[in-house]
Amino acid sequence: MPNSKPVSDLRNYNEVLKDITVGEPVFLTKNGRGRFAIVDIEEYERNQATIKLLSKLMEAEKAIKTEDEWLSEEEIKKDLGV
Repeated sequence: MPNSKPVSDLRNYNEVLKDITVGEPVFLTKNGRGRFAIVDIEEYERNQATIKLLSKLMEAEKAIKTEDEWLSEEEIKKDLGV
């Protein structure tokens, strides 16, 4: 179950911060609606790396579908000096 707290709980931010662990963000609500998420820095960095990896994979998939950036066997041998 998500850990939700009203944003007003930030007045005692130490209590809010101690509830944050990797994989367990704290969601802050404002006027009863979800507004913010506080995540552990390790989780944030992992999420950013995942986004970057998925972006690169999408670029590669697009290049494969459009047949861009493919090298011929001769070009590869030339680049490798074979």
